Amino acid sequence: MNDTAPPPRRWVAMQDVAAAAGVSAITVSRVLRTPAKVRVETRQRVEAAIQALGYVPDRVAGSLSSRESRLVAVLISTLAGSIFATTVDGLAQTLRAADHQLLLGTTEYSSASEEALVATALGRRPDGIVLTSGEHTAAARAMLASAGIPVVEVWELPEDPVDMAVGFSNLEAGQAMTRHLHAGGRRRIGFVGSGRLPVGAGDGDRRGRLRLQGYGAALADLDLGPPRVVREPFEGSMVERGARGLATLLERWPDTDAVFCSSDSVALGAVSEARRRGIEVPGRLAIAGFGDFEFAGASGLGLTTVRVPGHAIGAEAGRLLLARKRGEPVDTRIVDLGFEIVRRATA
Repeated sequence: MNDTAPPPRRWVAMQDVAAAAGVSAITVSRVLRTPAKVRVETRQRVEAAIQALGYVPDRVAGSLSSRESRLVAVLISTLAGSIFATTVDGLAQTLRAADHQLLLGTTEYSSASEEALVATALGRRPDGIVLTSGEHTAAARAMLASAGIPVVEVWELPEDPVDMAVGFSNLEAGQAMTRHLHAGGRRRIGFVGSGRLPVGAGDGDRRGRLRLQGYGAALADLDLGPPRVVREPFEGSMVERGARGLATLLERWPDTDAVFCSSDSVALGAVSEARRRGIEVPGRLAIAGFGDFEFAGASGLGLTTVRVPGHAIGAEAGRLLLARKRGEPVDTRIVDLGFEIVRRATA
């Protein structure tokens, strides 16, 4: 039995590439930074050595002098259900075009997790931070404000953003969908969401709470009686929560004729539960979601939903962040890109 520990691994250094290519480290640096200024034969030798050794340039070391990491930290609430997928894609495309990359973290709707991630991300000296939450602890807000880098909050329109915000009104979206269901003849409208009651600033699904608030405001304006609300805890997938939520809603209020779900994934679970129970959708029960995910389209579930410009939100957040980094003036700190009600087969 060999108890000898393997030697510790180390990163391949620029000097290793230089030795393999038979050139100086300065020449390797020139190949990486200004390849057109290096003779073709020399450049090819260096590039071959880089590929053979698996060399990765040390961007952090380079940032010590330039004060640029070319990293943008993105802290999103969750990866479940691909809610933020198009936004991250739009952001990534905009930043890649400017030779920046993403550093991704998830808060799981926890203010404490966001605070810890903000500290960790700032330790990497990113060139900017994008957040999907509009609520933060005092400590997180202080760190963000004192970092001296661009901060963009997305998917919400906070009254007092840390720096900039790009999104839409979740409250108005909740009102609009409830009014749409009412205009279709529905009078006993329920709401199924996913989350928990907040225990601190930033905890829970704030956007879902705003949609719920909009739903309640519309019910009051339309004189449709008290809200019929089921808020499923975070256990299980969002589809499972939607199925459980509809089952609970119908047990409590059997005469419900429409349900607005806080996301398309929750609505998918509600539609599946309705079909299992033999409930005709939309005849007996209209079901609407939020997000306009790919599966919600006419070739998929045919779900009536709220369409939000996810990709555009990410792209605009990237544009604002890069403009702020370059020292350019930003005309509007809060950008409202709106939403759209999409009517399909389920309502």
